[in-house]
Amino acid sequence: MGNIKISIITITYNSEKTVEETIRSVLNQDYENIEYVIIDGGSTDSTLDIVNNYRDRIACVISEKDKGISDAFNKGIQNATGELIGIINSDDVLLPNALSKVASYYDPLTEVYRGNTIVWNAKTQYKCREIPSMKFPVVPYFIHVSHQGTFITRKAYSKYGLFDLNFRYAMDLELLCRFYRSGSKFKYMDVDVALFRVEGDGVTSDSLSKKKEELKYLVVKNGGSSFQAWLYYANLKCIDCIKKILNIFGEDFKRKLRYRPTNN
Repeated sequence: MGNIKISIITITYNSEKTVEETIRSVLNQDYENIEYVIIDGGSTDSTLDIVNNYRDRIACVISEKDKGISDAFNKGIQNATGELIGIINSDDVLLPNALSKVASYYDPLTEVYRGNTIVWNAKTQYKCREIPSMKFPVVPYFIHVSHQGTFITRKAYSKYGLFDLNFRYAMDLELLCRFYRSGSKFKYMDVDVALFRVEGDGVTSDSLSKKKEELKYLVVKNGGSSFQAWLYYANLKCIDCIKKILNIFGEDFKRKLRYRPTNN
């Protein structure tokens, strides 16, 4: 608790349509002890022009080609100096007063802090609340990753490692599984921390197929067997089929079943 330093990392790449709202959501927090780090993957649109408009309030800006999202996350962490580190991507928004609420939960023993994420369908304007999972078993069935609402101590990253560069899609889930498996102490924060934009139906069969080997590897790396890894992927395939059926009842019907409604 107290006036701990909180670092926020935003990774960007050709994000001119949304990055300014993200930046403002961080810089307009009522919490003063903030360090803001922006890692850009070498944008070719006006993203950097927008970032530079706020350059005097941003501690670190790096723009260069990277090896993927995990690499960009790691660059941000390596340049962050706060006791707590959060990641808000360039199409997401940090909710008002979120950081002062997060700071109130801080204690010297907890390493991973998990708050709520508001999921917003920009197309339909539907909003719901994702409550983060607090346990990550060997086979992570039905997990709410909610990385936008997650804050991790810098010491924990030093102790358990950064994001695995072998992961291009499920890097946040892999990291949480690894930290949990290693005995890291997690704490739930009953706070709405961030707004996560979704458009359309999210995961498709094609994108799931691209992730197949990575998702199976995640289970094996987490201590599971090859058979458990196969079952995990088969479960995801079944869920994908169910989602397609639920879409008959409306684009947001599956979210209404999975997440809690918001009051606004």
